[in-house]
Amino acid sequence: MKSFVSRAAWTGLLLSASMLATAATPAPKGAEVFIVSPEDGATVPQTFIVKFAVKNIALAPAGDVTKNTGHHHLLIDADKLPAAGAPIPTDANHMHFGKAQTQAEIKLAPGKHTLQLELGDAGHMPFEPPIVSKKITVNVK
Repeated sequence: MKSFVSRAAWTGLLLSASMLATAATPAPKGAEVFIVSPEDGATVPQTFIVKFAVKNIALAPAGDVTKNTGHHHLLIDADKLPAAGAPIPTDANHMHFGKAQTQAEIKLAPGKHTLQLELGDAGHMPFEPPIVSKKITVNVK
């Protein structure tokens, strides 16, 4: 019986720890992220600067667990937001700025593209609720 209780306690502890590890970080009240430039509908060259800003949340590098901080992820031509409870992916549609950068030079092929920011927590996880900017469209010449 003692062995069963020990195993049950151990299993419960592991389950609790794994649930905490994947629990979303609560978004600070009133936190916002937005694209400063380019403006929605702008025509830009193939290589251009995107400037980011936040309100009611501070920026910190990935891995920094300071409360009420996050870092930028730029979603390019993403049809939907990254899944809740999973790290924001790193691929052609999701650029990470884990050093708390506030701007980036990006290069896109000619044509219409959408840009949107999402803040991630210390572990690149979306906040709950997600902190995202308005999606903008740029015309790359």
